[in-house]
This record gives sequence, C-alpha cells and structure tokens, in this order.
Amino acid sequence: MSATDIGIDLGTANVIITLGDKGIVVNEPSVVAYDKKKHCVLAVGNEAYKMIGRTPEYIVAVKPLKDGVISDNEMTEAMIIEFIRKVIGRIVKPRIILCVPSSVTDVENRAVVEAALSAGARKVFIIEEPIAALLGAGIDISKPNGTMVVDVGGGTADIAVVSFNGIVKSCSLKMAGNKFDAAIIRGVTMKYKILIGEKTAEQAKKEIANVFNPTGDVKITVKGRHLIKGLPESVEISDNDMYEFLHDSVMEIVDKIKEVFEQTPPELVGDILTNGIVLTGGGAMLKGFPELVTEAVGAPCYVADDPIECVAKGVAKAFDYTDELLDGFEKISLYRYK
Repeated sequence: MSATDIGIDLGTANVIITLGDKGIVVNEPSVVAYDKKKHCVLAVGNEAYKMIGRTPEYIVAVKPLKDGVISDNEMTEAMIIEFIRKVIGRIVKPRIILCVPSSVTDVENRAVVEAALSAGARKVFIIEEPIAALLGAGIDISKPNGTMVVDVGGGTADIAVVSFNGIVKSCSLKMAGNKFDAAIIRGVTMKYKILIGEKTAEQAKKEIANVFNPTGDVKITVKGRHLIKGLPESVEISDNDMYEFLHDSVMEIVDKIKEVFEQTPPELVGDILTNGIVLTGGGAMLKGFPELVTEAVGAPCYVADDPIECVAKGVAKAFDYTDELLDGFEKISLYRYK
C-alpha cells in the first residue's frame, strides 16, 4: 500500500476516507453547500451539514447521494474533489478504491468512477460493500466457509453470503438509515401533528430507538412546528413510539435477510448457523436489531467492532488485493472495465 492510496466509503449519510497506513482521516456527512448565485461550492462535510435548513434561498445544502448511489454527479464530483484536496492536496494523483452497494448497475458504477477520475485519481478500483464489510470485520473470506453479512448504511442495506472470495447470494435494499429517519418524521407528524426535521429524527433514532423490546420508559423531547397552529411546539416521545414508527421499515430488511437465507446452499447455511451473521453499518447499532434478526432467522447475530467504520477499514485492506482481484472486486480504467 502506498502512502497516497485513498479508500473511500462513499455513503449516503457519511463519507469515510482512509489514507495509506494512517487509517481513517475523514468521517464527515455527505453534504455539499452550494451558492446558486456565485455558482460555487461553499463547504462540504461537517461545515455543509451545519447549514442544512439554516441558509438563505440562494444557498442550498445538497445531499448528492441517494439510496447508496449518485443522484447528482456534479455535486458528488465536487465533494470528492474537496475531500481529496483536504487529505492530500492538489498535486498527488492517488490510487482510489471506491465502495459501492452490491446491486449497483454498470451505469451507476461508471458515475462514481468518473467522479473519482475527475477528482484526480490515477487509478480507480471498485469494491462491493459486503466484501469490504467482512474485510473490515476481520473475517477471512478466502476460505470455502459461508459467512453472512448485513450492512445497513445510510441509503442501502446490503445482505450477502460470502464464501471463497466471492458473493454467493446477495440482495441490496433501498431501506436504511435515511428511510428510518423519514419513518420517524412521518410517525411524529401523524401521531402528534408536529413536523420535525431530519436532524431531530436522526438524534431521536440514535438516542432512544428500540426495535425489539421497548419498555416505554426511555424518552426524549423533540421540537418542531405544529401542523395546525403553525407555531413551534415540543413533544415527548418514547421508545414505544420509536418501535411503532420503525417496525415496518426494519421488518423489510429482516424479510430480505430471510429471503437470502432461504436461497443459500444448505452447506453454507450450516456455516452461518455456526459462525453467525455479521452486522455492520450505522443501522447495526439500532437497539434490539441483532435480537430481532436472530429471532426471525434462527441464526446468532453480532455487531462488528466499529460497525460504522467497518466498511471503510475493509476498503483500506482491499489495496492488498489489487494484484489478485477478488470476485466482486473489479478493476476499472478510464474507458472500459478490464
């Protein structure tokens, strides 16, 4: 690994970047603040996130990725460029490995590759999230031994069974952290007639969400605008509320886990029952999620160490495989797949 090798976990919620042997050097929100009058980027990451909902009309805080893929090429390119400059400056042309969900199309792959090339990359590689997640969790994927990983990020939930350096069965679901936040906003609006913002919903999710066995005793006060009065108002919500708001969304993921499990060869099912299911990503930290999955599929579940940074750490480790590319880890040039 070169000192200038850059690994990028380009997530819907956060961009996590590794640099050479230094490990993680950036972990910031996937947000770009753009001045529509001057046609220029004002900030990315943390500084741009602070501007959400607090700027005049001509300044917009854009989230350029949606459901795990690029929805705004120009803003994504600008964001990658700014982050790379922040990490190594303008002169060095690094090798970059980008992480993508397992079900992205060639067109979507091409979009992220071109963004990285435009940002000054010398070479660009792609690695799929399940492979990166397992590498980051310290799992040896080179053995003919089945392991299931469920990576619940900001925009997608990736579910895969991996064995002998390859993905045997997989599913990518556009149901993850951002949809959880939307479900909380919708739930508070319908139940209490108060409209709350994304940041408030995210805070409530992190602090009191329980998707398996809520008690009703854990509570938080949220502030928003009353839909009828039109005035600021606060309301106390409990973990019972959060269970109600999140249940349908979480069960979509659980149902897909069961579906992948049912399609997995019997020999690998036996391995998974022994080894357990590895949970990574921010969604893995939802209280009660491992217990819910275990109850649904009958296999033990555990949350990987540093689940939010697990994929990024796996991307960094993937530089050891660029000469012997893994199945599901494809080398890309400027003009064509190799």
